[in-house]
Amino acid sequence: MDTELKPLWSKIFNFDWKFGLFLILLLCIPRIILVLHGNVIGNMQFVGITMLVMAIAPFVFLSKYGRKQIGIKKPTKKRWLIIAFLIGTIFSIFLYFLGEILYGNSYENWYNYIGKSYNIPQTIDEQSKLIMFGISAFIAITFSPFGEELFFRGIVHSSFANSLGNIKASIIDSLAFATVHISHFGLVFHNQKWEFLLIPTLIWVLSMFFVSILFYVCRKRSGSILGAIICHMAFNLGMTYCIFYPIIGK
Repeated sequence: MDTELKPLWSKIFNFDWKFGLFLILLLCIPRIILVLHGNVIGNMQFVGITMLVMAIAPFVFLSKYGRKQIGIKKPTKKRWLIIAFLIGTIFSIFLYFLGEILYGNSYENWYNYIGKSYNIPQTIDEQSKLIMFGISAFIAITFSPFGEELFFRGIVHSSFANSLGNIKASIIDSLAFATVHISHFGLVFHNQKWEFLLIPTLIWVLSMFFVSILFYVCRKRSGSILGAIICHMAFNLGMTYCIFYPIIGK
């Protein structure tokens, strides 16, 4: 009988909600701490380590059968890869306009605050900005989409789905994803002190929850985790573009 976990891990865990919760606590808590520290020092390089660990988690814990079960396989509906890209792009641009309408150029605007971690010089020529955008965009469409989707929409979702079904599992992995992103925006480090922005945080967390649901829909509709990854890539690319051009170009 095929099992999702490799023989070593199947002696310790069952592939169920308890295993999913174990993974969330194991990797999300260090991730939150590293992001908060990165906001203080203005450098997120160590966060990439957690993304890498999230990406390799399915290959460490799961058998070949298990990896297929979480969606590491060829898509069955390739047109959904294009739809996924459009969904991610549109939602990232929607969040830009929402932030601009509600909070303008203040640090309460999520893209403005996140943009500080890019360390973009106040005065930068167009060629240098294009190069910096290219590097930032490459990082944004690789580390986070692969790491977070293989983790949240992959191994975590499937472990909860085995116990609770796909709908409840999607709600749980989306809640975990949204909560982790409070460290990116919500609990902010501004003027050398920490602040918690209640209303902007609620909007941001609800947005991250909703986009996480969209990632899952793209995974389900495409028949592959690749659908979620592409939607996430498009979202990050759109966000990075908005930070470098409409926002920095003001």
